[in-house]
Amino acid sequence: MTVRDAMGILDATVLVGEDNLDQEVRSACGSDMMSDVLAFSKDHSILLTGLCNPQVIRTAEMLDIVCIIFVRGKRPDDAVLDMARDRDLVVLSTQHRMFSSCGLLYKAGLGAGAFGGAL
Repeated sequence: MTVRDAMGILDATVLVGEDNLDQEVRSACGSDMMSDVLAFSKDHSILLTGLCNPQVIRTAEMLDIVCIIFVRGKRPDDAVLDMARDRDLVVLSTQHRMFSSCGLLYKAGLGAGAFGGAL
């Protein structure tokens, strides 16, 4: 699946990184706790979160996450978006809640992180 595919599935809008929508993603992780993301996420994945602070960008950078999707229509401030732009991350926003976002991506064939079956 590509980031563009995930964007379509979630009817998401691009906030940053429109030039990188064709990157492949292999898994997804949904969490507002960055410690869980650090423990269970894989590289080339999507991070779904409602947390809109710089720690999300730093966590994504450490784990080779290629796309962050902010759920519930959330949008981080310009400083966070600038950090993402500087790191070539794709940042999207969707109106879906975390649960439905994860479910829609899973139903479309995107796997989970370290636990293989759970999102």
